[in-house]
Amino acid sequence: MKLFKTLTLAAAAAALLATGAAHAQIKLRYAHVGVANAPQTIYADEVAKLVKERTNGRVEIQVFANSQLGGVGEMVDGIKAGAIAMGHHDFASLGKILPNTAVFNAPFIYRDPGHALRATDPRSSDALKAINAELVQKGGMRIVGSFFQGTRHLTSKERVLSPADMKGKKYRGVPVKLWSSMITGMGAVATPVEVSELATALATGLVVGQENPLPNIFNLKLHEVQKFVMLTGHMQSVLSVFVNERAWQGVPAADRKIIEDTMAEVGQKTLDWDRESADRYRRDLEAKGMTFITEKDGLNLGAFRQAVNAQVLKDFPEWTQLIQQIQAVK
Repeated sequence: MKLFKTLTLAAAAAALLATGAAHAQIKLRYAHVGVANAPQTIYADEVAKLVKERTNGRVEIQVFANSQLGGVGEMVDGIKAGAIAMGHHDFASLGKILPNTAVFNAPFIYRDPGHALRATDPRSSDALKAINAELVQKGGMRIVGSFFQGTRHLTSKERVLSPADMKGKKYRGVPVKLWSSMITGMGAVATPVEVSELATALATGLVVGQENPLPNIFNLKLHEVQKFVMLTGHMQSVLSVFVNERAWQGVPAADRKIIEDTMAEVGQKTLDWDRESADRYRRDLEAKGMTFITEKDGLNLGAFRQAVNAQVLKDFPEWTQLIQQIQAVK
């Protein structure tokens, strides 16, 4: 009888623990620098909502947008250290940990937005699998998703038709090495500026121009400080979602798969969002007074492509094989 009672109590305790475990909640702090209504902000919020639903509340992703947890550098350092569980930004932002990661943001590398997303899927991209193995080893973090933010174009206070028009002038670049290389290739003086300070830098003349997808140009209200948009299409802006490795391994395997699948699903949606919004953003920006410059207006895309590719090849000769792998993705 005594043994039976002991076993009964043990079983009840185990059941209680199991019930508690089922309702245990893993909270992952997710940081990014996107402003309200930007595609990257919508992406993070959608992923967080769906993951909570699909894990029945076992995993909660807490999103901190608009640089609430710091700029790009602070965010990457925070995720590496584990103070922040996860976040997203350009692949090149991880270049400080593993320089070759930036290859996925190389200009003029993708055929179209769909190709950009396929070539950066961590579940199937051979190039990214190799990069991830090194990221885990050297930085204690990994890339777990990617999504499309838009095609990046130049803006300026002045009309620009070729790299010659940018020579010696200060243009903002994302504060990572690849962007400095690209802006230099465009003929300008690369000047790092955090996105949260961009409008002020343009208004005060610290820089005369910058480059971003149309949604960012609109949501950052750059029409207030810029006059021209040059449709250079120099970069398919695909962003990486990266996570602290310890935090990631602390999530049960089944829930990790739910997170990965959800990110891939919402990532595909970002392609649709971009197609649906590109024309609207152009109309909205034109209504705000911005003038769009295309090849019909004399924009020399060939000159930009040649100059930028030459500069990137000079600065990153070790990328040759990786670029071939990426471009071979069907």
